[in-house]
Amino acid sequence: MYEYGSGSSDSSKSSSSEYRYSGPFYQDNIGSGSGHRTTLEVSEGKKKSFPRLMFKAVCVALVFGIVASVAFQATNYVGVQLRGENAAAVTGEEPAIVPEIETVAPQIGDIQRPGSGDVTAIVQECMPSLVAITNVSIREVENFWGFGWYNMPQQREQTSTGTGIVIGQNDTELLIVTNNHVIAGATNLTVLFSVDEGRDGASAVEAQIKGTDASKDVGVIAVPLKDIPAETLNEIKVATIGDSSQLQVGEQVVAIGNALGYGQSVTTGIISALNRDVTLQNDDGSLINNSLIQTDAAINPGNSGGALLNMNGEVIGINEAKYSSSYVEGVGYAIPISDVEGIIGDLKTMTIRPEVDAEKIGYLGINCQDVTEEISKQYDMPVGIYLKSVVSGCAADNAGLKRGDILTRFDGIGVSTYDSLRERLQYYEAGETVEVTVMSPENGEYVEKTVTVTLSSKEEVEAAS
Repeated sequence: MYEYGSGSSDSSKSSSSEYRYSGPFYQDNIGSGSGHRTTLEVSEGKKKSFPRLMFKAVCVALVFGIVASVAFQATNYVGVQLRGENAAAVTGEEPAIVPEIETVAPQIGDIQRPGSGDVTAIVQECMPSLVAITNVSIREVENFWGFGWYNMPQQREQTSTGTGIVIGQNDTELLIVTNNHVIAGATNLTVLFSVDEGRDGASAVEAQIKGTDASKDVGVIAVPLKDIPAETLNEIKVATIGDSSQLQVGEQVVAIGNALGYGQSVTTGIISALNRDVTLQNDDGSLINNSLIQTDAAINPGNSGGALLNMNGEVIGINEAKYSSSYVEGVGYAIPISDVEGIIGDLKTMTIRPEVDAEKIGYLGINCQDVTEEISKQYDMPVGIYLKSVVSGCAADNAGLKRGDILTRFDGIGVSTYDSLRERLQYYEAGETVEVTVMSPENGEYVEKTVTVTLSSKEEVEAAS
C-alpha cells in the first residue's frame, strides 16, 4: 500500500520514496509536512549563566515571532493577489441564445513518426480547453510557540492551485472536470482560462462545486456563462474525450497542466504501463485505491486535474499523482478517462448545493463497512458500503433497507466508501427526500434496488440508537 506523504514500504528503499498527488500546489506552504524544524542549540564551548541564557532565548523568541508574523502577512497578501479575489463579473443582460462553445477537433496525421510537429498542433488545438484552478480553504496548523491552551491548532487561510478540463456546458454553466483533491475543502474557488493567460485586464472568475466522487478522486465544477467575458467565451473549447480502454503501452502522450501554479505548461512522454494499482491518502486520512495509467510525461504539483492526451488530441486520462523520490524520475499517474466517464456524466447533471450547517445535516441511520475491491473479489460481493446494522425507526429502516444490503448510489451519484457517502451528506438537510440504490442479497445473488429515503436528523438517530 502506498500512502500520500509516507515512506516506501520497502525497507531497502530510501525513506524519501512516496506516492504523492500531483496537486494541489500549496502556494503558502504553511505546515507543508516537510518535517524540517528550526532548533536552537547551546554551544558546547563557553558555558553561559542561566539568567543570561534565558534573557537571550526570550529575545530570540521575540525576534522570531515578529519575523514570522511579517512573513505570514506577506504570504497571505500574495495568496489574495494570486486567486484574483477582486475579479470583476461581466455585467449586462443574459443573452436569449446560449453561445455554443467549439469542441476540440481531433488531429489526423502520422502519429507514430517522431518530430513530425504533431505535439505543436495538439497543444494549439487543446490548450483552450484547459483552466487553472485556485482553491482558497481553511487549514489547521500547529502552533509550536504557544503554551497551555494557546498551543491548540490554529485555523489559517491557505491558497492552492490545480488544473481543470472544460468538458461541456448547459444553458447557464460551463462545466469543468478536475480531481476531487484539487477542490476539496474550498471556501472560494476561482478559474483562470488558459486563453486569458497574459491577456491585459483578464482575471479569474468564481466557480462552484457541482459534484464530487471522493472514491475516484474526480469532481465537476461550474462557472456561470454570464460571468465569462464574451472574448474569452469565443476562444474556449470543449475537450474531446477519448477511449482509454484502447491504450497500449508505448503510445505517445501529451500532458498539460498548471504546474507549480505558474500557468499551463506542456510535457510529453509515453504510456509506461496500464492498470497500475496505487493507493493514495487524502488530507483527512482516508485512502483511495485506483487502477491508473503510468506515464513518463512529467506530472508535477499543480498538474492534478489536467489532461493526459493521446496523439489525436483526445483526453484519455486526468493527471493525478506522481512517484516522489530522490532516485526515481518519470513515474506519473493519470486516472483512465473511460473508468470515470459515467461518473463525470452524473456529476455534470447535479444541482449545485451549498454545504449544510452541521446541526442540520441529514442522516441515514446506518452502521457500515466499506467493501473494497479486494473484499469484493475475495467474497464475491459488489463494491460499495455494506450495512452492518440499521437504526430502527430512522431513515434507512423506514425505507426498507436492512442489514446485508450494499449501498452503491446516493441521489444518483456513485458512492463506494463511507467517506464518499459522508462527503455527499454534508449537502443534504434532515427531512430531505433522496433516492438511494443498494445491492440486496436475494436467493444467493445480489439484486439492485432503488428506494426513496427521507433523511433523519442527528438527534433522531441518537435517540433511536
